[in-house]
Amino acid sequence: MNVADLLADGFGRVQGTVHAAVEGLSAEQLRTRPGDEANSIAWLVWHLTRVQDDHVADVAGTEQVWTGQDWLSRFGLPFPAADTGYGHRPADVEAVRVDGPDLLTGYYDAVHEQTLRFVAGLEADALDRIVDKAWDPPVSLGVRLISVLDDDIQHAGQAMYVRGLLESR
Repeated sequence: MNVADLLADGFGRVQGTVHAAVEGLSAEQLRTRPGDEANSIAWLVWHLTRVQDDHVADVAGTEQVWTGQDWLSRFGLPFPAADTGYGHRPADVEAVRVDGPDLLTGYYDAVHEQTLRFVAGLEADALDRIVDKAWDPPVSLGVRLISVLDDDIQHAGQAMYVRGLLESR
């Protein structure tokens, strides 16, 4: 297995979990928060997708799907275009509302396709390229991509957990 196949497999697993977390849920279920400080499934999936879109577009030198394919207006959220959900408070989480799962899976699938196009051409030596000098030590491409995968997997798992809570009621 080469680097491109490994990354494609990892992001493919995220895609499967995203779909499993949202499919068949109503708008009300997607926005339900299991506690006052908790995140909704809609927010979790939107956020993990925004982070992947933002970070992969940055290292790939491409426009984000969010703006390039106008998902920004399709979602109609009250946030600046560059917002990825980092630092959101409960009122911000509450503002992420969708009519159903199709908007969330549509956006994730579009980001997934762009991610796969980028990782398809990667060779192992490309992972050592420094992509962010703002950190000590500086962040390599490999570390950034694993960081995105880690964030995605955690939030997708959280969305599945919230779904399980909803289904057990």
